[in-house]
Amino acid sequence: MKQRDKVLILTPVKDAELFLDDYFEALFKLEYSRELLSIGFLESDSSDDTFSKLEARVIELNREFRRGQLWKKDFGYRIPADTPRYAHHIQVERRIALAKSRNHLLFHALDDEDWVLWLDVDVIEYPKDVIERLITTGKQIVQPNCVTHYGGPSFDLNAWRDHGHLHMHDLKAEGELVKLDSVGGTMLLIRADAHRDGLIFPPFAYGNENPLIRKDNFGEIETEGLGIMASDMGLQCWGMPRLEIKHRS
Repeated sequence: MKQRDKVLILTPVKDAELFLDDYFEALFKLEYSRELLSIGFLESDSSDDTFSKLEARVIELNREFRRGQLWKKDFGYRIPADTPRYAHHIQVERRIALAKSRNHLLFHALDDEDWVLWLDVDVIEYPKDVIERLITTGKQIVQPNCVTHYGGPSFDLNAWRDHGHLHMHDLKAEGELVKLDSVGGTMLLIRADAHRDGLIFPPFAYGNENPLIRKDNFGEIETEGLGIMASDMGLQCWGMPRLEIKHRS
């Protein structure tokens, strides 16, 4: 693959100080030409030293990559003490804040890039050629299968089909590339023009009239809302269930 496309890697962060070393170690192993890679961060509502640690790192990114940038925007949301981030009762409020942070980062960082790669800070391992493999699918919206151990069930359950009944680990038998109705954000490649045309992460229930949403829902938010919005825009989401990336367990 001849590398010509410019890729913008975007990572919203919060209380991520302990994850940064692993994040940057994996980032610097990527085989994609650094002259074509830009990296952007938005730090929000942290209680640790995430922002100051990233300030120092961005200097290095600007030396090694096409561009490195960092912004700060607090949304006033914190997960209640002693509550895991996956607790059901906080998901709507938590993911509304995350959707806002993704959109804020996107609107600030996107310049002349061809692709946007959304990458969570606690994804710790992925193939060195993962960007090439995603781009060469020829799909405008595509993601790998995020797991906590290789060969195990999918970690990112926001990527689904059939009203949320089928996830990436359920779709491996279908082949290397499968259709999705919803996407997750652990690692997600999107054609930049789709964002420019209005594709965002809805910070509100979106798609009530779309038949792809989960039953008994009034719509979908954040990454799942983006998947439904993509459908409304005539775009198909895709997954690569056999291409696994590893998330911190």
